[in-house]
Amino acid sequence: MANFPERRTAVVTGTGSERGIGRHVARRLVREGWAVAVLDLDEAGVHSFAAELATEAVQPVLGIAVDVADPASVEAAFVRMDEELPPVLALVNLAGIASPHTLFELTKELWTRVMDANATGTLLMMQAAARRMIDGGCGGRIVNTSSITAYDGGGTFSKTGYAGAKAAVLGLTRGAARELGPHGITCNAVVPGPIDTDIMGGPLSEDRKAALSGDIPVQRVGRPSEVAALVNFLVGEEAGFINGASYFIDGGKHMV
Repeated sequence: MANFPERRTAVVTGTGSERGIGRHVARRLVREGWAVAVLDLDEAGVHSFAAELATEAVQPVLGIAVDVADPASVEAAFVRMDEELPPVLALVNLAGIASPHTLFELTKELWTRVMDANATGTLLMMQAAARRMIDGGCGGRIVNTSSITAYDGGGTFSKTGYAGAKAAVLGLTRGAARELGPHGITCNAVVPGPIDTDIMGGPLSEDRKAALSGDIPVQRVGRPSEVAALVNFLVGEEAGFINGASYFIDGGKHMV
């Protein structure tokens, strides 16, 4: 496999939320010298963030509104990247939605919605990115986002539907790792526990942080910047022998 070119693009989905992990990841990758495409369903939010990010960047930054669960929307986004950015060598799938519905509250419509946002979108983005990585011949990195909920079934906010969708992400990650590895493309998953973002129904109060961290060995919730640091390592050229792995970033909650 050839070395990564100096000019290369990382694609980051789920960058619409001001307090989300996606924005921290994009900022970290910009600091590391990547050209970055930031994607989100929120058109105004993603364009505003791209303009802000461009002031910090040495390489190009592109904001694209996309529905990750729509094949046509995903392909149109990658066609724009093909035209305007260096080759795609990294994909970070962070787009997703929470689901606080219990087993008996889940309708087919709710199930489809949570699966589309979290699992189908991950699949479609991987397909589009991996095709380009293979054609480019330089390998690549894919990082998907699961959740501790895939292991413990939820309880802090999201429940059964979200647990199923995030478990599906783990299976997609391992299958892709096996198929894409011969092309020098690695695929790994990050598995966050409670992180101080708005996905669990809004900003976390101090009381709620304390309640969420009660069974976490390090006795606090995580910071988005900590997830970004892990993602930055996994998309790096030196991480080429890490493949099909799932990295807990939960302060040890998975041990409880």
